[in-house]
Amino acid sequence: MRPDTSHWRDNDSYDYFDTLPIEGLAWECLRRHEPYQRHYRALVTTRAEKAPFRPEAQRLWGLRFPG
Repeated sequence: MRPDTSHWRDNDSYDYFDTLPIEGLAWECLRRHEPYQRHYRALVTTRAEKAPFRPEAQRLWGLRFPG
């Protein structure tokens, strides 16, 4: 569930960030966010991780924008 942080001080571990599109950078930040990790863990526990996120959950995590 948690990202591997064992090499967080190694600059080479983050080289790929330079080539990420904005969506990729957003995902890297979101997946490290503890409340999102808890939400996802709850989905896995209920075996609902493959179901589409409800619209309110999409808005909560910035996966959809108003309008």
